Amino acid sequence: AFRLQQPRRHILSKSTITTMSGSPSPLTTHVLNTALGVPGSNVTLRLYQQDPSADVWHLITTGTTNDDGRCPGLVTQQQFKSGVYKLHFETGQYWARMGQTSFYPYVEIVFTITDPDQKYHVPLLVSRFSYSTYRES
Repeated sequence: AFRLQQPRRHILSKSTITTMSGSPSPLTTHVLNTALGVPGSNVTLRLYQQDPSADVWHLITTGTTNDDGRCPGLVTQQQFKSGVYKLHFETGQYWARMGQTSFYPYVEIVFTITDPDQKYHVPLLVSRFSYSTYRES
């Protein structure tokens, strides 16, 4: 079993973490297992926003992808502000549940939101030895 080590001093958690599974989100994601051609279901993920003044990441929410590889309701429109965000996907755990090893224990996608009134879709295409992402609206 592997242990994920989080960088010290870089992540601050809110005291209450909730998954907003029922609300529409201006930010969506979709995990696709490109090795098998199937959705990446049951992938744990976390959404952070950077506080540039303190060089720390604030945890906004945590969730798990559904059977279609999606995690609806990541953030409410009220929470979604301009700034730098990070989606952290537990890909090593995903592959381990299938009895396989992975080169990447996790994948982090860092991106900048300049217009929080737009819709953002940030998919993750993943195999055991590679990953790719892009911005879709």
